[in-house]
Amino acid sequence: MANTVLVFYGSYRSDRMGIRLAEFVVGSLLQRGEAAELIDAKQVGLPMLDRMYKEYAAGLAPPAMQELATKIRGADAFIFVVGEYNWGVQPGLKNLTDHFLEEWFWRPAAIVSYSAGRIAGAHSAVAWHGTLCEMGMVVISSTLAVGPIAQALNADGTPAGPAGEALAHAFPRFADDLAWWTEAARAQRSRRNPPY
Repeated sequence: MANTVLVFYGSYRSDRMGIRLAEFVVGSLLQRGEAAELIDAKQVGLPMLDRMYKEYAAGLAPPAMQELATKIRGADAFIFVVGEYNWGVQPGLKNLTDHFLEEWFWRPAAIVSYSAGRIAGAHSAVAWHGTLCEMGMVVISSTLAVGPIAQALNADGTPAGPAGEALAHAFPRFADDLAWWTEAARAQRSRRNPPY
């Protein structure tokens, strides 16, 4: 049974390099037989947070928010492809995630970080770990850190150079770890309803 994995990406820049990494992750998951989909915060275009999805009366949430809530609830797992801005998180992706809460509960999440430098988004990954846990996800221990992003992937998303080689080498173990937790969580949900 294929796992439904949503891959979230959140840069709003005009010259986005991280989109290559997000597309690499989606393509690699599809090659493994997973049902992966890219959720690009810029394309979804949610407004700055005013009301969370749950704060709308049934049927009155903006269509893009309603559609995304349905996808999140139907997913088995999540991957967050996160850039690092001044040691912190990308505001576009944080804004998107904050529109939802219960929709995230009881599923595993994984973090793929990147940056223009050699630190490869590690500060952002640390910040996201606590945030995703607080939002009810179980964050797996495997992570991917890619940098410098401009040298790791070609324009078509294929790995390049030493950083790309390291990414290609590390991805299978990362994906295996996420798949294990995804299947374990699905099996547990089928045996027993979550406590809340």
